[in-house]
Amino acid sequence: MDPAKSSEITNTGYGKESMAIEPFRQTLATHSLKLERDQTTTLQINMGLLCNQTCRHCHLDAGPGRKENMNSETADQIADYAKRCSFEVIDITGGAPELNHNLSGLIERFSSLAPRIMIRSNLSALNDGKRDHLFDLFKEYGMVIVASFPSLNQAQTESQRGTGVFSMSIAALKKLNKLGYGADGSDLELNLVSNPTGAFLPSSQSETEKRFRQVLSKKWGIVFNNLFTFANVPLGRFRDWLLKSGNLDKYIEKLSSGFNPCAVEGVMCRTMVSVSWDGYLYDCDFNLARGLPMGGRKIHVSEMAGPPESGSPIAVADHCYTCTAGTGFT
Repeated sequence: MDPAKSSEITNTGYGKESMAIEPFRQTLATHSLKLERDQTTTLQINMGLLCNQTCRHCHLDAGPGRKENMNSETADQIADYAKRCSFEVIDITGGAPELNHNLSGLIERFSSLAPRIMIRSNLSALNDGKRDHLFDLFKEYGMVIVASFPSLNQAQTESQRGTGVFSMSIAALKKLNKLGYGADGSDLELNLVSNPTGAFLPSSQSETEKRFRQVLSKKWGIVFNNLFTFANVPLGRFRDWLLKSGNLDKYIEKLSSGFNPCAVEGVMCRTMVSVSWDGYLYDCDFNLARGLPMGGRKIHVSEMAGPPESGSPIAVADHCYTCTAGTGFT
């Protein structure tokens, strides 16, 4: 079956254990919507599945034992691609991208290629005592830090991410604040991401941000710029947990019943191209996790003369309900 048409099957695509729902592609058609690429302004780079944590909500099943990690040749090819394309944003993710030895060199090269460079950090990999130089590197190049901080409750955070992670994350945020990140009048941007710790959708983003801002400031003197609440994508380890806990059907139904046609316009895949650790292109990191390559076939970054063409179709499957439920996922 053509990967780009895999959502035409009659169940969720997550296995026979899941209930039947209307395929995402059909839901788009019902609302007279198409999911097509706009101008591609963001290059997202997945440095690999190696991670110091084994998070329950991970859509990639990343962890300490994963061997998929970007090598120097692929890093050079991606940097050359970024130079050919003049992206507005470069978004570095993983796994834990801090664990890849090519990270520092890529940041230095990207600094002259895009006005906005982001890194998605779980904070504990940054603050494990082995990579203190990255704090100064991020500051030197004005990196935007998007930090995972799921809950203000230590027990909830560690049930999702592992023992000791909460205190390491608090300490990392304090270090970043000391460097000027998140402070009023500073150009150093620190954003937090809160994912639910169970099989439910996130609370109101504005209310959650207000609560996080108050508690972090009062208890630890921590400040930040923005907080984003995102639903967990039922792929990888999170899907396995949903299945084992008996929550898969209910969660998929919750996502599909929350479909918001207005959210389709703003989904990140419209303006993003995602590159995997081995150099192949996807419409987003979730399609990478699902194995749905851009355009329905594996295309290597070295083959691309420029960004993907506007108007080209985006590969979809039923995990796309996550990005279009409620206020969406951008």
